[in-house]
Amino acid sequence: MIMKLLVDAGDMKPNPAISQKIGPLGLNLGKIIQDVNKATSEFKGIKVPVALDIDTKTKTFKVEVSTPPTSELLKKEFGLEKGSGEPNNIKVANAAIEQVISIAKTKQQALLTEDFKKAVKNVLGTCVSLGILVENKNAKDACKEVDEGKYDEAIKQQKTQVSPEKKSELESHFAKVKAKQDEMLKKKAEEEAAKAAAAAPAAGATPAAGTATAAGAGASVAGTKTEAKAEAKPAKAGK
Repeated sequence: MIMKLLVDAGDMKPNPAISQKIGPLGLNLGKIIQDVNKATSEFKGIKVPVALDIDTKTKTFKVEVSTPPTSELLKKEFGLEKGSGEPNNIKVANAAIEQVISIAKTKQQALLTEDFKKAVKNVLGTCVSLGILVENKNAKDACKEVDEGKYDEAIKQQKTQVSPEKKSELESHFAKVKAKQDEMLKKKAEEEAAKAAAAAPAAGATPAAGTATAAGAGASVAGTKTEAKAEAKPAKAGK
């Protein structure tokens, strides 16, 4: 039988969900964890799909490791906990084409394509969804440049090393992008806070106004009753 799991590479630990799956089969959970961690150690720090090929008769198993999702590889490459919540507006990293090529090499077999350029474009597509710039530009534009042949030489050579000068330039560009984003987010937060502050007194004034109206109405009724009594008394006295 085949059992599929998604584990923390190199750091799988026992938990109730795994124990419930493996326990009834009579397998050694400690041995499974040890073998899975060894097989996934090169991807440590990210989640990896793992399949256990289990022989229920002999109680033996084989560990088959699939390559991690492209998004996980990109997040690890740039030290990200998560992608951008607003990928069209907020960017979280700036990749060199060489870094994209490196991840494409890792994923090519899993992507089931012999066309390496397609594998590169697949990684660029994930860059779009995560909010990662590529070569100082939107990943969609970088993908167009791949189609136009701008990076053909690097793709053909499967170049994965980024020069220190280029890396520094990319980081400098992203620092400027991030500074603008931070300023925009700060301004947006201030505007929202101002709106909330302005709305609070208005919301509080509505019940007060209502109370005042009710009080006025009550006073008017009370006054009417008083006047009626005043008019009634002389008539009674004359009688």
